[in-house]
Order: sequence, then C-alpha cells, then structure tokens
Amino acid sequence: MILVTGGTGLVGAHLLLLLAENEETIVAIYRNPKKIEKTKTLFAHYQKPALFSKINWIEADILDISSLEIAFKNIKYVYHCAAHISFNPKDENLLRKVNIEGTANIVNFCIDKKIEKLCHVSSIAALGDLKETETILTEEIEWNPEIAHSDYAITKYGAEMEVWRGQQEGLQVVIVNPGVIFGSMLWTDGSGAFFTKIKKGFPFYTKGSTGFVGVFDVVKAMHLLMNSDVSGERFSLVSENVSFEEIIFKIADKLKVKKPTFEVKPWMTSLAWRLDWLVAAVFRTKRKITKYSANSLHSNEIIANEKIKNPEISGLNFEFQSIDSVLNEIILLSKKS
Repeated sequence: MILVTGGTGLVGAHLLLLLAENEETIVAIYRNPKKIEKTKTLFAHYQKPALFSKINWIEADILDISSLEIAFKNIKYVYHCAAHISFNPKDENLLRKVNIEGTANIVNFCIDKKIEKLCHVSSIAALGDLKETETILTEEIEWNPEIAHSDYAITKYGAEMEVWRGQQEGLQVVIVNPGVIFGSMLWTDGSGAFFTKIKKGFPFYTKGSTGFVGVFDVVKAMHLLMNSDVSGERFSLVSENVSFEEIIFKIADKLKVKKPTFEVKPWMTSLAWRLDWLVAAVFRTKRKITKYSANSLHSNEIIANEKIKNPEISGLNFEFQSIDSVLNEIILLSKKS
C-alpha cells in the first residue's frame, strides 16, 4: 500500500491520479477536508471521476505524530509531496516547522515502520551554488552555507538532509528536484499565477530564466523511480530552461491577450523589494516581493536535466514533454472545463 502526503497540492493530486490509473492501493492524508474537493475536481477535470474513489483519505498532519501512526498502518511505499512554499521572511518558522520537522517525522516513521522506499519532492531551490566560472547547475554541485539563501531554499535543503539521514539508517530513498511546475489551472497559486496574471494583462517581464517542467513529467518520473532499483540519488526535473520573457510571451500568445511591454531591470527589482520591505514593516502587510524572489527574476543559471535521462544512472529512458506542448494542453483543458 502507498502513502501520499500533500495529496491536495498540484504535484500530490496529479500523482494520486497517476497511481489510481495504475491500480495502486493508495492512502492520502489531509488536514482540511475542503481541499480534498480540489483533488476530486482534478479527477473530473481529466474525465476520470470514478478513480477518485480508490483513494483512502485519512485526516493526518505531518507535524502530528499520533495521526501519522494511523496513516502509516500497512504502508510499504511513501511519496512525500507535502511542503510549505513561501518567500516571505515572516514565514521562516512555519517553513522550518513544515519542511524540515515535518520531513523528519516522515523519515522517522519510514524507518520505524520498515518502509521499502521513500520518494521525496524537493526543489531546484535546494540544489547547490555555482562558482563564478560555472554556468550549469547539476545535482552534484555542492551547497555553500556561506552564501545567502531564501528561507524556502534553506528549509528544502534541510528536508533533504533528513532524507539522507534516513538513507544512512537503511531507508531506500530517491529525491526529485523539480523546476517551476506547470499544471492544471485549478491551482491558481504558484505557477498558476503565470496564467491568471497574464490573462488579466500583466505588463512586466524580465530577461532572467529558470527551469520549467510539466506536472505529469514530475509524477511520471517519481513513479518510475519508485518502481526501479535506483536508490540514494536525486534528480533535477527540468524540461527546458526558458527566459521569463519567452515564457510570459508564449502564454500571452496562447491566451490571445496583450503581451507585456515593460522590461523590469535588475535595479528596479532591487528598489522594489526594499520599498516593499518598508511598506510591510510600517503597515504590517504581506510581502509582495523579497530580495530572493527579486534576484531570481534576473538569474540565468542553467539547470541540467541529463541525469534523469541517463539510463545508466536513472535506469530510465526518460524524455520530457516540451514546455510549449505543456502550455497548449493546460490552456486547451481550461477552455473545456
């Protein structure tokens, strides 16, 4: 039997759909029963509502040991998708609590219950730090603790350390590090904001770039890795490295709306995050842009994806769906729903 955490999020919900399609026996944990409806809607979105009944939902929290005791009953494999995503410095404690402590709890239960294998969903934010002479970020680049990182990146890296601890204690593990994930527009936060903001006439773009990937590629890679002999490895999941300018313009074209016309320069975002900090401090409002999110808009790091495609390492002949195709499918499906 398989346990999935984070089953009401973008990755977790699509993973549940994939597992249900493959006749798996699934347990998914939830905290808020209202959020289950979004996952149920996703199944209907793909015209597979009957498969939703195959999921055994259990109310549990990765921070609540007693509830996890119930959820882990008769479990053999675990997909840990649950995490808190925020770049607001005020969320530091919550990020550490959920991403590090929560992952530690999952790892501890996996060891105690003799789970056969754990798949942990990390992020490219937890990859290492390039030196001045380097341009391509691989899974083997080392994390530099002396370099400033966002709280989100630090906690995702800390979560990975908990997973590697589990491996040292005998647990079979695999980690995936997805880039920016595009998926169903039912999820309006995260990458879904690309679509909603552009559709409303978002006027700005930058020349920075990052790695993008479709959600079905992410869950497919997870499922294949869990059913392989591969263990003790992590894999960047990036279909393509694309500039924000290109990706925003592509989406605008496909939505048939006006393209952004104003290029935001690095000095502008540098000024913006400082002003935003001041406004948030004075009026106690939520941060809209931080130093780290501002810098990421101008980063030109290239995220490598060769490792997952190398059958000698991953055991797979994995090929990614093009981002253009992913965007087409998302927009087409949104029009039908």
